[in-house]
Amino acid sequence: MPDAPLLLAVMGPTASGKSSLAESLAEQFDAQLINADAFQIYRKLDIGTAKPEERERYELLDILDPREEFGVGAWVTRVLPILHELFEQKRSAIVVGGTGFYIRALFEQYTDMDLAPDPEIRAKLENELARDGVQAMYDRVMNLNPQAAERLDPRNPVRVRRALEKALSTKPKMTVDLPSFRKGKVGIEVSPPILENRIAERVKNMVQMGWLEEIERLADEEYSLSDPGLRAIGYDHMWRHRLKEVGLDEAIENTVVDTRRYAKRQRTWLKSEPGLQLYIDSSDLFAKVRNDLELLFTEDR
Repeated sequence: MPDAPLLLAVMGPTASGKSSLAESLAEQFDAQLINADAFQIYRKLDIGTAKPEERERYELLDILDPREEFGVGAWVTRVLPILHELFEQKRSAIVVGGTGFYIRALFEQYTDMDLAPDPEIRAKLENELARDGVQAMYDRVMNLNPQAAERLDPRNPVRVRRALEKALSTKPKMTVDLPSFRKGKVGIEVSPPILENRIAERVKNMVQMGWLEEIERLADEEYSLSDPGLRAIGYDHMWRHRLKEVGLDEAIENTVVDTRRYAKRQRTWLKSEPGLQLYIDSSDLFAKVRNDLELLFTEDR
């Protein structure tokens, strides 16, 4: 392997085996695992977000309360100091997770991301939203940034409030000062029928592992579906089952359908991922990726 440490992204749709591959590679190359899943960053959301069993091996897991907003700019802001420290230690890093935008923003060093929002401005806008309603806030976005407003669903209060927050922000755009790792991205490709079966089995297993009890604990602690963390797939359906609005079989089926749709969007995203080396899922997947790493990292990305 080259002297410079490696920065590797392991990508793929949900239930493709990303975590398993990343963990095996991390053990092989003594690399630090870094979470790039937008919902695994939240504490208390364990079963429904399919968190890895050995959480102590990961950075950026369980770092926020489910009531806290989070986005790509905040994630990149958090991951950069970790990468700089690893680079100084000449240690490699493996970034793994289903939120492809996080990985692309980091590896392609996007420069048009907003920094973390000002909490005072956010609180003020949330009060205005509660008082005046989403349409009034949407009208403000239209006045300040018509192009952004045209891309919005005016009925979505979270996105409208975020758009106004961005329009009012005076903070500079962030820059991604990425250390000089040898970079690469590997992706797992699974045939749709196999992936669909895996998703169905995973959702059923989540329920068997205690997902409904997890939902009950969240309700007892006064969390609600309006909290950012609970926008993760399936929590709404399981919550509705808790309220006896739908049966368990229907909640499971709706979660499976939503997850399959999400996996389809992930596969579409990966088709345009710069520099991605795709591997067909197989019993010798790890061996193939491991053997190819020497070639993958002999050229700067």
